[in-house]
Amino acid sequence: MIDIQTLRLVPLFKQLTDEHMCWVVEHCNNLWLQPGDKLVTEGEPADYLFVLLEGEIRLTKNVGGQEVYVATYEPGSIFGEMSILTNKPHYIASGRAFKKSYLLQLEKGTFWDMLTNCPFITQNIFSIMAQRLQNLESTSQQHEKLIALGTLAAGLAHELNNPSAASLRAAEQLQQTFHQLSSFALNLNQHSMTEAQLAFIAKLQCEMKKRAATELEIDSLTQSDLEDEVAAWLEAHGVIDAWEITPTLVRAGLDTEWLDTFAEHIAADWLSDVLRWMEATLAGIDLLNKLKHSTTRISDLVKAVKDYSYMDQAPLQEVDVHQGIQSTLTILNHKLKESIVITREYDRNLPRIYAYGSQLNQVWTNLIDNAIDALKQHGQIWIRTSRENDSVLVEIADNGPGIAPEIQPHIFEPFFTTKGVGQGTGLGLHLAYRIVVTHHQGDIRVISQPGSTRFQVRLPICCNVQT
Repeated sequence: MIDIQTLRLVPLFKQLTDEHMCWVVEHCNNLWLQPGDKLVTEGEPADYLFVLLEGEIRLTKNVGGQEVYVATYEPGSIFGEMSILTNKPHYIASGRAFKKSYLLQLEKGTFWDMLTNCPFITQNIFSIMAQRLQNLESTSQQHEKLIALGTLAAGLAHELNNPSAASLRAAEQLQQTFHQLSSFALNLNQHSMTEAQLAFIAKLQCEMKKRAATELEIDSLTQSDLEDEVAAWLEAHGVIDAWEITPTLVRAGLDTEWLDTFAEHIAADWLSDVLRWMEATLAGIDLLNKLKHSTTRISDLVKAVKDYSYMDQAPLQEVDVHQGIQSTLTILNHKLKESIVITREYDRNLPRIYAYGSQLNQVWTNLIDNAIDALKQHGQIWIRTSRENDSVLVEIADNGPGIAPEIQPHIFEPFFTTKGVGQGTGLGLHLAYRIVVTHHQGDIRVISQPGSTRFQVRLPICCNVQT
């Protein structure tokens, strides 16, 4: 059993009377841990207060499937009090002995009795809590920013992958196509053409550019039928490897009727060379269009990231909430499956507001991301904006299962989450609350029932922004 003199070395107990000391000793349990031993596990019921007398305890938190370091406790430290005092049902972090450690363990009921019987401890506990909450507030914001950065990076990597891969494929195929074009052009030059035929070829080249720019949109079954007809025509006219060039000709809208007219202007012995040159020209233009589309998509994504982060811009300025929401949707596009429908109901007459644009984008990210998670890849999200007196109202709603009434009062509290361990930090909505209420003097609230959840954010048009 621990002696009273050792207990007095703990700052929390040093001013207790001998009577109170004896009470503490009688009502606590002794724990000995070896290095690596688990003390508490995140998500387990928070039933105990711990006092570390010897050794070292390190806390970690599961964030996105990874153990993230939170804090280190040395002799004289207490922990577990925050979960009890804030009525958290579970531990918000895991604790493990880093060195051989000796601790006192007090049950939740004993802890409350100690606060009642020992006023000095109550004062000391709240002083410790205040400091910890301040530290946690700072680290929680940094953690949430890192998580938002991870979301941004994952979304950007996913969205960039398709256009970048398409650009690479187009560039590789273009290299091959240009080699073919050179070869086909040499073959055409070997034929003796009249001026009328040369003029027809020049006119044909212009037509190919127009046809490539307006590719025929047909269903796969119709395209297959047309390809069979065109391939049969080509084979009947002695075109070598007709199957290779048929799909490109069909996509350009070249049917057998067009080919009949075309054949009237071209000698039969070089019909195959002209058609293969045409196909290579069409394929090259199509690849250039794909390359342009892909690089434009990449450019749009880079612009969305710059808009999202307000890169190269002052942090505090007049912002358009619609622009921020659109940038956020672009960043989260990889999570918006085809079965999730986004409905935008924007009031385009809304004035710009004076705000921290990048911070507001974190709010939109958390709210939209939560809505996506609630829908579990199927449902609808509404994003509405309107003016409400001297405020801008942004509402993000979904038709998911809703939030239970007993949970709603707690959703903006730090570390409160309904997700499983490692699936959510419980910081996103708390950070959104601080950004809206503390930094922008606005208001954020939730209205939820089964089948409908609406987060409403109100931001003053002329707000007294807090720095």
